[in-house]
Formats: sequence, C-alpha cells, structure tokens
Amino acid sequence: MKFGGLLFANLFRKKIRLLLTIGSFAAALFLFTFLAVVKSAFSRGVEVAGADRLVVINRTSIIQPLPLAYRDKMMVIPGIRAITHANWFGGVYQDEKNFFPQIAIDIENQRDVYSEIVMPDDQWKTFLNDRQGAVVGARTAKRFGWKVGDRIPIKTTLFGGNNSWEFNIDGIFHNTKPGGDESAFWFQWKYFDENMPADYKGMVGWYVIRLNSPDDAERVAKAIDTEFTNSNYETKTETESAFQAGWAKQFGNIEFLILSIGSVVFFTLLLVTGNTMAIAVRERTGELAVLKAVGFSDRAVLVMVLAESILIAVIGGSLGLLLAAAAVPVLGSALNGLLPVLVVSYSTLLAGIGFALGVGALSGLIPAFGAMRLRVVDALRRV
Repeated sequence: MKFGGLLFANLFRKKIRLLLTIGSFAAALFLFTFLAVVKSAFSRGVEVAGADRLVVINRTSIIQPLPLAYRDKMMVIPGIRAITHANWFGGVYQDEKNFFPQIAIDIENQRDVYSEIVMPDDQWKTFLNDRQGAVVGARTAKRFGWKVGDRIPIKTTLFGGNNSWEFNIDGIFHNTKPGGDESAFWFQWKYFDENMPADYKGMVGWYVIRLNSPDDAERVAKAIDTEFTNSNYETKTETESAFQAGWAKQFGNIEFLILSIGSVVFFTLLLVTGNTMAIAVRERTGELAVLKAVGFSDRAVLVMVLAESILIAVIGGSLGLLLAAAAVPVLGSALNGLLPVLVVSYSTLLAGIGFALGVGALSGLIPAFGAMRLRVVDALRRV
C-alpha cells in the first residue's frame, strides 16, 4: 500500500474521534484569529499614527478642555509647522447603537496637520463655506448610505441640552494610510462654538501639532508643557502614537488577555491532540509491528505518525481560519462601530497556519517517537 493510502486509512479508522479532533482545532483557530484581529484593531491607531505629530490635552483628563488662546502661544515654539484643534461631540444618529466619532474641527488647519486625508477639492471648498456643513469618512458614509447633499440630524445630550443638530454632508473623505481611520464625522468648530454655553465658548478639547521633524518631538512637547505649568489649564503633550496606545489601554490590557487565552488554547489543544495520537498509536501496536517486519524503517513509522497529526491540525486549522474570515466581517458589522474596523489580514492567516502546524507537530512528536522505538518482538507480544 502506498504511504498516502496508508495514512488516510489510519485517519479514518475512528471517524467520530477524527471529527471531534478536527472540530477542536477549528474552534481553537477561530478563537485565535478573532483575538488576533481584535488586538490588531486596537493597535492599528498606534501603527498608523504620524511620527511627526503631537497631541496636547488637559493634564487632568482629556474630558477637561483647554483655552483656544493656547494656540497662538504654541505657534511661536520653534519646530512647529501647523496646529489644529478639535472637540468631541458625542451625538447619536437615529439610534444609540449607531456609534461613530463626531468631531468639531478647525477647518483652516485640519488638512495641513492630517495630510493623509484626501477628498475632492470642490467638496472641501463647499465645506469651508457651509457653517452647517460636514465631511464624513468613507466607511461611515457607506455604513449609513449617506451621499453628498444629504441633510443629517444628530442628537446630543452633552452640549446645548437634549437637542438635534442638523448637518449637510458636503464631502466624503478617504485615508491614504493602510488601515487609516475612515469612520469620523467632521463639522465646523465655529458652528460648534457658537452653540455652546457661555462658560464653554472659546474652549477646545485637544490640540494636534504637526512638527517640522519627528526629531523635534521631545523638545517641543517639553516646551509646551513648561509654557503652561502652574496655569489654570496645565497640559500633557505626547506623540500621537503614545496617545493612541494610552487610549487603547483604557479598554484593558488587550495584549495580556490575548496571550493568556492563547496560551490556554495552545496547551489544551496540545493535550487533546497528543492524547488522541497516543491512543491511535496504542491501538495500532500490532499493525506497526507488522509494518516494521515487512520492511518499514523506524524513520518511515515516525514520519507516518507525525504526518497524521500534522494533517489533522492543517485540516482543522484551515477550517477554523475560513470560518473566521467569513464571520469576522459579520461580527464587525453587528458591533455597530463600537470597535475599530476588524480585518483578517494575510499575516493573521499565516500565523494561524503556523500555530496549527506547530501544535500538530508537537502533539504528535511523543507518540511518533514511541512508535519509532517500538520493537517488533515486544509489540507482537502485546497483541
């Protein structure tokens, strides 16, 4: 019998056991992929953050504002190319589940700071001249079916009471950076400010600074915080990547959680598959002795048992990865924007295959060595 035929005959000897083992691998790889995708989603903001950008927030908390007057004081610091500012709006479109970020922006300087944001110039010009105008990321526009010219009501309870604000969709923007954010809804800060209570007028949520060079980041950040030390609104300035990393940590230590769950899955799968292969080898003790007696070498027996274990891992792992690739976009849509975009990348799929191969090889190693070292005379005595 050819090696392949013998391998598949052994695999299907116990069909229920084979299906359960493959199912274990599929479930484990599905979980592995989903966790890896979530981790990637939370770290994507750090990965795409501009190396030449700083974020300035209130030292107490990001929810505390800063005076608009700080902008002119910061602009005189050497090394700064452009400054923009923004405020969080926190509105609701139709239903509270329809989450997406709405931000009041400084339209005069926004594109100077965020050069990766692109949209037609005529749309941006319309936005500049429309006090109630807004531009929206392509992802959010597609999600709600919005198009240029639509009028959108957004209700907020954070500012101005329980009111509905009306916005005109003047443009749709894209992000040229791979994985860059296309979910934001931008509208004019001046429209925002004129509708604020008197004690909040002239206040901004945070500043974003574009530097002449990333090498200036540490010096400029220190200069800004020193400038406003002991003021009523002290500042905390850090690189955009550090800010994004800190924001992601508010959701908990995602990396530690994933490593913990991944470790449990790995060792559980290792034990389950190793036990399955050990039982399979024990059941075939006599057959292995006969194979050796008719000329199969020790190495051939080792390879056969290892190949069986790895094949189970590859089949189960591939099934789990395919299920994850199909399910993750559906899960992402169901979350209604509560998480960043969930994407199953090729690197995640390759890591999943590597994980499956590693578990398959390790779990089959001890049974394979046992089968290789099996002596024909001793094996036939057990029959």
